[in-house]
This record gives sequence, structure tokens and C-alpha cells, in this order.
Amino acid sequence: MTPPTSTSISVPTTRLTVAQALVRFLAAQYTERDGVRRRLIEATWGIFGHGNVAGLGQALVEYADDMPFHQGRNEQSMVHAAVGYARQSNRLSAHAVTTSIGPGATNLVTGAALATINHLPVLLLPGDTFATRSADPVLQQLEVPYAGDVSVNDCLRPVSRYFDRVTRPEALIPAALQAMRVLSDPVETGAVTLALPQDVQAEAYDWPDEFFADRVWHVRRPAADADELTEAVRAIRAARRPLIVAGGGIHHSRAEEALAEFASATHIPVASTQAGKGSLRHDHPQDVGGIGHTGTATADELARLADLVIGIGTRYTDFTTASNTLFAAPDVRFLNLNIAPYDGHKLSATPLIADARSALEQLTEALALHDHRVTDEYTREYTEDKERWEQRVDAAYEADEPDVRPTQPQVLGALDALADESDIIINAAGSLPGDLHKLWRARSYDQYHLEYGYSCMGYEIPAAIGVKLAAPERPVWALVGDGTYLMMPTEIVTAVQEGIAIKLLLIQNHGYASIGGLSESVGGERFGTAYRYQADDGTYTGAPLPVDLAANVASLGMRVLRAKTVRELRAALAEARTADTPTCVYVETETADTVSGAPPAQAWWDVPVAETATRPSAVKARELYERHVSTRRRHL
Repeated sequence: MTPPTSTSISVPTTRLTVAQALVRFLAAQYTERDGVRRRLIEATWGIFGHGNVAGLGQALVEYADDMPFHQGRNEQSMVHAAVGYARQSNRLSAHAVTTSIGPGATNLVTGAALATINHLPVLLLPGDTFATRSADPVLQQLEVPYAGDVSVNDCLRPVSRYFDRVTRPEALIPAALQAMRVLSDPVETGAVTLALPQDVQAEAYDWPDEFFADRVWHVRRPAADADELTEAVRAIRAARRPLIVAGGGIHHSRAEEALAEFASATHIPVASTQAGKGSLRHDHPQDVGGIGHTGTATADELARLADLVIGIGTRYTDFTTASNTLFAAPDVRFLNLNIAPYDGHKLSATPLIADARSALEQLTEALALHDHRVTDEYTREYTEDKERWEQRVDAAYEADEPDVRPTQPQVLGALDALADESDIIINAAGSLPGDLHKLWRARSYDQYHLEYGYSCMGYEIPAAIGVKLAAPERPVWALVGDGTYLMMPTEIVTAVQEGIAIKLLLIQNHGYASIGGLSESVGGERFGTAYRYQADDGTYTGAPLPVDLAANVASLGMRVLRAKTVRELRAALAEARTADTPTCVYVETETADTVSGAPPAQAWWDVPVAETATRPSAVKARELYERHVSTRRRHL
């Protein structure tokens, strides 16, 4: 009997290195949502060393027309820039970041954590040690006696939503496809890491041409389950004092209009987290401002009395819940609309697992059948409270004497008076997030860009570059204190090099103002939080350091406008806003041990205080702490 003959199928192939194939592949990936298509990986950031210069470095030169490149100065900063771009692009387009092995790779970890915590896509392409182990140990290799397959890149595993090490050329195909799946998934997205051994990067392989064909990743909008929708409608109709907590998921879904229609129809007030601020314009009748430890008195009082909290796209961090002390009504219940089941079930909530825009449209339609809205009395209550809070904002912003040094809120007031809906403000850490969350009047859905999931000092300047790349026609402001500035100013050079006209508002108050105030409140006596010389007792309570941050900014190539008074500040901000080159406005406010002038916290935040101490400040702080802790509850 004659055995059957096998028929081989000829598949067109192209011989390329692994790095060349990866760049070709990335240039052909797209997302599509609501009929709009965008490139998934729009550009690559890089710093080159021996771990990636001959592989990805050569490939990016080879395909420069297909893959735009940005030269970074710090690996962490490059990730921040990529994250800023992704957020401004509504997570539909992202950047890749390549580094060498060793310290270049481990410098990615902080940026990766920030991206993953905030559910923002970024593709990390660190070099790795030799897969063949022909040069072992290679320069910068971590030797692990108990495991031969571990490298420093394994530090990226816990902060990545997907991780793979491409130890063979053909393994790139499934790894790259999985990476794109995660980057484009509205639930799973975050940092994605493909560790690339430097020998494998340069190795050639016959790639199927189909690997380089255009590929579209559809970003889904799942609607609400019928039973969950019915339960949600029932809960809303039964509530007497409902409150919406708008989180970052509103922006990720572009559900701002759907939320505005829902709030207008039902008159349910809307408070916002740091990530969700701007979900409604500040002048929308149902907007009651920020919620939680850095929130407004209006929103926090509504939260204390709410019988139904409707969380939309929020993770319910401790700042939002005031460390589980804010939602104090005995019968309070939660309804969570979230595309992520993990977040949808928090606080023992009734879950509504769906895309925010899709589900809000469904809820609006369903409640309209019952002509449902909250009582006029409830509406009057929060409307009057909001008016009173706006008067406090006006008072904080007001500067009766224009020829004196401004307070920090007066700095924000000067910018607030100048900005329109096209401006974008970026911040992440220090005392500014608290002042901004309470005071800033968001005029558009994407004006308020606060990274408060990781609250990473040093995020603002590189993120502003990423945002400006995504929105080149808009004024983009990085708001930075002196503590944050000194963490990571290096990407100013990148902005200057590429002519990216970001605006830097640098506020000098001689220390860590936010942590200084916190330290004082928990009995730490502001120890180690001021930028001052050491005194004889070892504390940093001497004269302020003679540091000229404006001169430092100028030395990096950025134009600097110094402002000493409120009047000069207003003029400098106006000049910077119209500048077509990177421009810094430098202003000195009060020192870090002086009250900023903003309204104090309207809700608690749990920072444990020493249980036993001899210093009176700590003893007193512990007494206050125990009173607050007694109000904490688990929502079951």
C-alpha cells in the first residue's frame, strides 16, 4: 500500500531580525472604537545601551518612516511620557519604551506600577541577558544562585498586566499578539512587558508575511446584563438621598455626555474622584465637586448622609472613602457600574458590570419610563451647599493685594482666571492635588489631569510632553512644586530638543509642604520635610537652602519667567500661555511650614500614629487618631 503523500503549503516569508520584525509588527497594529481607528503603538521612546542598541536601536533606524522615535533622558520619565500620551488618547493609542538591560530596565519599574495602577497602556521593551548564555554573566547581569532563568527584568512581573521573555525568535509571534490583546483590553490594560534578550533581538528568522499585515483590535463596549440593570433601576428608585461617585472610568469610556444626561434627568448629584474630576463641567447643576479627603464640604456631607452611593468607574481608594469613614449612614448601600468585575463588587455593592457609557444610556432610558428624579428638597439642599462652597473657592483665589507674594491657592486662582476649556493641567503629588481637587473649576472633560492612583513625584513634566504630543494644539501645563521638580526635571531637555511647547508652572515653597503638614498632624513634627540647613539639634530647621530652581530650569534650555508678586504672576502666566516654545513660570510662595490658604480637609485619612510615645505632639495625635478610627466601618 502506497503511503499518502504530504502536501507542503508555501507561506510567503520575510527574513528579518527579531527587533526588526517587532517594529514592523507594531507599526501595523490598530484599535477601533465607535468606528474610529487609531494606531495602537504610535511611537517609541528609547535610551540605548549594550542591551538594545544593536537590536531595537538598529531596527528603529531601519524603519524610522514607520515608527516615530523620541529620545528620553530617564527611563522612568519615558514611561510617564507614554502614560500621559495614552491617557490623553483615551487609552486607544499608546507608546512603547525601550531600554538596555540592568539599571535601564529596573528604572522602568516605577513607571510600570503607575501605568498599571491607573489602568493606562504602555508597552515596555527592556533588553535582557543572553538567552544562549554564551556571555554569562554579561555586564549588568544579576546572578541568582538558585535560578538560572531570572534576570532583573523579573522585577517588572508584579507591576505588569502581561509579561513575557522572548527567548526564541518564533516565540515573538504569540508574545506580541498577547501584548496587543492586553494593551487594547479596557479591563486588563496597563503596563505590558516583553523582555528581549540582546542576542535574540539581533537574530534573523523567516517571518510569515501575515504577521506584518494590518490588524485591528476592537475596543468593546459591553452593555449591562438585563437582570443587573433591573436591580440597579430598583435600587435607584428606592433611594431617597442617592449620590454618584464619578471615577476615571467615565473618562476612559468617554461617557461624560451620557453622565450629564443621566444627572440632568434624575437630578442625582455627582461628586468626583481625582481621576473622575471633569466628568461634569464645574458649572453643571448636578456637579458638587471632589469627594473624600481632598474633596469639597458639599460632596462630603452628601456622602455622609447618602443612602445609595452609585460608583461609576471608580476603584474606591482610601482618599475617596476617607479610609472607610465617609459613607456613614447606617443603611447606606452601594451600586457599582464598572467594566471591571473586581471593582464592580467592592463594598459589597450591587454590581452593574458594563461599559460606563452603554450602561448610563440604558439607565437613563429605563428611569425615564418611571419619570424618576430625586425630590426638589434634596436638589435645593445640595444646590445651596454648592453655592456656599463656591464662595469659599472665591475667597481662597482672591488676592486683594496684587503686589505681594501669592499663596498657593492664589497661584491656582491666577491660572484659573486665565484658562479656558482648551487648557490641560497636569499634577500628581504634593500639596497641589488637595488644593486642585477642592478648588479647580474644570471646564472640559480632559482639562484636569491628576495622576493620583500612584501619586508619583516627577510625573508631571514628562507626562505633559506625552499629553502635548497627543494634543499639540492645546496649552498643556505641568504644575510642579519644588520637591517634585527636583525628583525628575530631566525631560525638560527632551521638550527643548523636540520643540514641544509645554508650560511649566514651578512653585517654590522650600520643602515637602503636603508631607510636612501631614507629619505635623500625626506627631512627626515636620521632621525631615523642609529644604533647610540642619540646625544644631540635627533637625532641618535652619535657613532655607540657597537653591535657584529657575536658574536650573534655564540651564536645561527652557525659557523662564520669574514672578515675585500676584501681579507679575498674572502677566507671566498670560505670556507663557501664548508661547510657542517650552516656557516656565517660576513663583515663590510661602514656606512649607505655613498654611497654604486652601480650605482644610473635609474628611479623614488613615495614617497610623505611634501607639506609644513620650513627645506631647505624638501623644495628642494618637488621641485624635483613636477617635477617628472608631468611626471606621466595613460595608458588608
